[in-house]
Amino acid sequence: MKIRITESPFDPLAEVRDYQDEMRQQGKYGASAIFIGSMRDENEGEAILSMELEHYPGMTEQHLEKIAQEAGRRWPLLGTLIVHRTGTVNIADPIVLVAVWSAHRAAAFESCRYIMEDLKSSAPFWKKETTEGGQRWVEKNTPGYTD
Repeated sequence: MKIRITESPFDPLAEVRDYQDEMRQQGKYGASAIFIGSMRDENEGEAILSMELEHYPGMTEQHLEKIAQEAGRRWPLLGTLIVHRTGTVNIADPIVLVAVWSAHRAAAFESCRYIMEDLKSSAPFWKKETTEGGQRWVEKNTPGYTD
């Protein structure tokens, strides 16, 4: 498992490739599922110019570790990677990467979605959007899947 929070832009596919090389699980996994979330140019019907993402250091990493550990208890995972941006994020920049590896596709798909949905609904990140009219805090995330 690897969890990283960064203020720097990142290349999600390079992160996946690097972690996969570090895992030393080649030949054991038959499936990987990857979710990449990027900065949109619109929210709640208004154009967004940029966004500031804040987190509580230590607490946020601990929460993400708990999510990943719970996914590992529910599904037979061979690897889990979570990378999340903070700081100033511009339109089209990757914000979040969740990648999982398992022997079979069902575990990969389901666990990746589980991690992402929990992250979006309960991880301690705060978003402040910049619009043409000024700045505003995002009070709620877009609705996600519930099982």
